[in-house]
Amino acid sequence: MSTFFETKIEFLKGIGPVKATILNKDLGVFTFGDFIQQYPYRHEDRTIVHTIASASEEMAFVQLRCKIVSMQTAGEGTKKRLTATIRDGTGLAELVWFQSIAWISKNLQIGVEYLVYGRPSFFRNALSITHPEIEIYTPASENNGKWQAVYHTSEKMKNIGLDSKGMSKLMAHLLPNAINNINETLSQNITKKYNLIPKKNAISYIHFPKTQFELDQANYRLKFEELFYAQLKILRIRTVRKAQNAGIIVHQVPLLNQFYKNHLPFELTNAQKKVIREIYNDMHTGKQMNRLLQGDVGSGKTIVAFVCMLMLLDYNAQCCLMAPTEILAEQHIQGLKIFADKLNIKIAILTGSTKKSERKILLNELENGSIKIIVGTHALIEDPVKFQNLGLCVIDEQHKFGVAQRAKLWAKNQNIAPHVLVMTATPIPRTLAMTFYGDLDVSVIDELPAGRKPIKTVHRFESQRLAVFGFIKQEILLGRQVYIVYPLIEESEKMDLQDLYNGYDRILDHFPMPDFQTSVVHGRLKPAEKEYEMQRFIKKETHIMLATTVIEVGVNVPNASVMLIENAERFGLAQLHQLRGRVGRGAEQSYCILMSGPKVTQESREKLATLVRTNNGFEIAEADLQLRGPGDMMGTQQSGVLDLLIADLAKDQELLKTAREEVLNLLANDPNLEKPENEIIKNHVLSLSKNTINWARIS
Repeated sequence: MSTFFETKIEFLKGIGPVKATILNKDLGVFTFGDFIQQYPYRHEDRTIVHTIASASEEMAFVQLRCKIVSMQTAGEGTKKRLTATIRDGTGLAELVWFQSIAWISKNLQIGVEYLVYGRPSFFRNALSITHPEIEIYTPASENNGKWQAVYHTSEKMKNIGLDSKGMSKLMAHLLPNAINNINETLSQNITKKYNLIPKKNAISYIHFPKTQFELDQANYRLKFEELFYAQLKILRIRTVRKAQNAGIIVHQVPLLNQFYKNHLPFELTNAQKKVIREIYNDMHTGKQMNRLLQGDVGSGKTIVAFVCMLMLLDYNAQCCLMAPTEILAEQHIQGLKIFADKLNIKIAILTGSTKKSERKILLNELENGSIKIIVGTHALIEDPVKFQNLGLCVIDEQHKFGVAQRAKLWAKNQNIAPHVLVMTATPIPRTLAMTFYGDLDVSVIDELPAGRKPIKTVHRFESQRLAVFGFIKQEILLGRQVYIVYPLIEESEKMDLQDLYNGYDRILDHFPMPDFQTSVVHGRLKPAEKEYEMQRFIKKETHIMLATTVIEVGVNVPNASVMLIENAERFGLAQLHQLRGRVGRGAEQSYCILMSGPKVTQESREKLATLVRTNNGFEIAEADLQLRGPGDMMGTQQSGVLDLLIADLAKDQELLKTAREEVLNLLANDPNLEKPENEIIKNHVLSLSKNTINWARIS
């Protein structure tokens, strides 16, 4: 890549040190290369001039050629506004300003013809535009009508002339000199196959398109390239790992066969069997397995993990299962110990609460190999924990752990890389799985165990609360238990939400003691207090559990049949789905009640309607992606993976699949990018690794 793009941004005509400092801080722009990759987030069609009479509410923006016929100010203080009446021969309209009134009124002239551009609104069929863009009309200005790029800016930038128009002017200075320094970054085979325009054309068109066709071509080319190189990085990591990292080879599995024939108390689903075959095939290759196992709450991931452990135990290996909370670790050990004892397999648990005397014995038994399966929390990655021969790491709710934490666990076997199975009950849309976990092989359990009834979900408003409480009382009298989840612990003045402590008082009014017993669980309780309340509920000593989202992961109470979620509109779709999954674990019909106030936004209505319509976690995840976008779904911890400049994983799913398939095809035929036709790609990858200008901004 030319050093032209490494030139510091203050040397661009019209910027200088002061503006450069603000560009550094507000946009992360330091060089010419950074600046030219500040792609517009939308484009405005300035090629058409409408008439006032033809403007309609369906139009997002409208451009008018008109004269100002009068101006007046009204209101006082912060409510002061300037109104200009305009005419174009087909009718009258109003322009309104609430800011910079003195400057605008001084510079506008009655009787002069202007080009006006802005967002139309209508009141009693009268057109009005608030804070329009306005310039004196000349024949040249109309003839030069074009697609106008709109750039991200900040208030600080606007105050020094770096609004969207200012950015466009600077881009016009930079682009003519930049064009000849832009090198092609995709091979001729790829550009020809997908009919991609040259890179330099794409950069030019994205900033200054003359037509919709040019804009579409630029978007397609730049998005494809960005996704292509993101996938190339991820999939090369997987290719290298598979080539270099050996894992314990699994052939015969007598222990698994014994368990399957004599001790498995239920039939595995076809989805579970398929996943077990995929895992066996991984371990059979002699390469380290790195597999992501997705499955809704209650789909049977833990028994699949145990089956995988049995495959390794025949080869004198040890296995560990790491969970994000002590509650979840305890739940796993209780479930697995029943099976392990039948097979005379020594299994233990290690958490922060493990007593010092027990810990010493446990660490010795892990190191000498007598403990075959260890379940635990973050305590498993501490330095004193040593294994004789760690063959498999199972990580539950893996998004709760950082990369460094997982790596520390994998390093517990110095001789051979342990196989890795990461599990999540949070459904991940395919596009995000290909991006965040693209270096992993993915398995999906998309089938619930036989006998499980789908959870019935309803949306109820505050006005229906008495009927909801009446229904809950009926369920409790039938012997069932109930969760009630709140978004806050204490009342907030800023947010009018049902808080847990107020909710507790209300519940006591409707479900008085001693006939009804209530547990309260939230994140501020000490672990021992939380565990005590959880155990009371598990033992059926309490009928209702009032909780915050601390119960989202890790409570398994088959007798709980109702999940009531207060202020459901305040939760994310995936979180609501996780909470709903806390019920529906027994043979009885279960219910999820989504409570909301009377005023719910359109987006929240869509979210709650999605939950009511379907129990399919992957359908819900796709809807969540459309509503919230990928960054919010995966959280800031992982946002580097999504450092995309122009592609949008919510909207460009098909293009991502196409780019990924092309990368897979490329690596299958030329894994080291040694063929002459792939020299351009290899050179670009090398330029990225040298930390020079990164056209795809791959984290």
